[in-house]
Amino acid sequence: MELTPDESRVLTELTGDETAMPELVARVGEDQAKVAAACTLLAEKGLVAVREVPFVEFVFKGDPLPDGWTPPRQRIFAALSDAGEPLAMQDVAARAGLEPQAVGQNLKGLLASGAVAKQGGNLALTGKPFACPETDAVLLLVSKGTAREAELVSDGVDVGALREFGPAALGKKAILEREKTDRFVQLTPAGVERKASGVEAVREVSQITPELLASGEWESVKFKPYDIHLETEPFRTGKKHPLQRVLESTRQAFLEMGFEESVSSYVESGFWDFDALFQPQDHPAREMQDTFYVAKPGKTPLPDEELVRRVRETHETGGDTGSVGWRYKWDPAKAMQNVLRTHTTATTVREVAKNPKGPRKVFSIGRVFRRETIDYKHLPIFYQVDGIIIDKDASFSTLLGTLAAFYERMGFEKFYFRPGFFPYTEPSVEVFIWHEEKQDWFEMGGSGIFRPEVTEPLGCTEPVLAWGLGLDRLAMLLHDRSDIRDLYLSDLDWLREEPRCR
Repeated sequence: MELTPDESRVLTELTGDETAMPELVARVGEDQAKVAAACTLLAEKGLVAVREVPFVEFVFKGDPLPDGWTPPRQRIFAALSDAGEPLAMQDVAARAGLEPQAVGQNLKGLLASGAVAKQGGNLALTGKPFACPETDAVLLLVSKGTAREAELVSDGVDVGALREFGPAALGKKAILEREKTDRFVQLTPAGVERKASGVEAVREVSQITPELLASGEWESVKFKPYDIHLETEPFRTGKKHPLQRVLESTRQAFLEMGFEESVSSYVESGFWDFDALFQPQDHPAREMQDTFYVAKPGKTPLPDEELVRRVRETHETGGDTGSVGWRYKWDPAKAMQNVLRTHTTATTVREVAKNPKGPRKVFSIGRVFRRETIDYKHLPIFYQVDGIIIDKDASFSTLLGTLAAFYERMGFEKFYFRPGFFPYTEPSVEVFIWHEEKQDWFEMGGSGIFRPEVTEPLGCTEPVLAWGLGLDRLAMLLHDRSDIRDLYLSDLDWLREEPRCR
């Protein structure tokens, strides 16, 4: 069994008795890290045994204390005793010679003692005896600078009081408590035998130097092996947030499928967010409990008068669409109200109005806002992707095939479509995808073909396929999160460990 020079020196300096690590370091005359590493290697070879004894150590890190120092708790109690009556907090601070903040920091300990109580906004003595055991503990620690818990206990100090009241008495950072370990090394029977038979060191080289190459010595020396299984500090690199990667993957998927991207403002008028989509003005989704209304500016002028007229007539009577409409008096004031957009469909319906002639394929990714109760699957702000296809040859099968192609690009193989209802599409379907690991179906959003009541007032006479899909839920499934809030919290452990791709 070959030994390195460091291992040989350690083995030579050990006797049959157990040796403390500091003493062994002094005997060997090497850096403690080197000696400790050699002991670890010798222990792996069965030549030494290393015994570890954990202990707690207190270190005083504050400024020197003045002569006659007493803890703030004692000074506060003395101030109340001298006054002989209840005092306000600021009066207590003035009498005790303390900052008001120091009184507040020590108040909990005073009240817990039972000797002081609150009377309204004042502090008063209760008549119960008061003890301040942290006095001796603090003074002893300050005098020593550093002391082990066992050492303080043997000196008769109340370590519990030091822990509980010391930080308030001296400041939070004045007392450092840390866990440390004593190490003791002893030869094993195999180590005794090896030492008795003679200890020879083999020179190990950890790197090739120009001198080794020039002398040719590299051919005869022993190179230190590298253990690739040793734990090391992980290599941290910057990477994009998982939710951001899902957004970019979504954008890339639609661009590759021939779509163009459209963007719009977070603030929309009720006209584009609701009315242009044939959503009646008394629809529950337009109530204050579901939608964020903007106070300043509270209104936006309506668009082209002719467009507004066609939308109004469609709501009231069905206009020229063949529908009977919603049969109510349409109010332009409600249409002008500003809201935080409740869906990115407001963006895509603008695109229909801007250029109603096909063929066109448009998508929009962005944040949307709804007055949701926050829980593990709902937030008032979340991401959505909307899309439209304007094409005279588009059909319901085209819609389903497009959505299937998108989810395949996002890594899902199974999906199904269930009939649904939305005010502005007919027929309508809800989209579900299958998550293999969870062995369950998850709803991702809604889709359908825009009704004539939506498209014809906008000047479009061709079929318009449309969908709105949640991206936060997609990110949760792709990154195995059960709580949507995880996507927005800075959980560094998760962000560091989460794979860049799945």
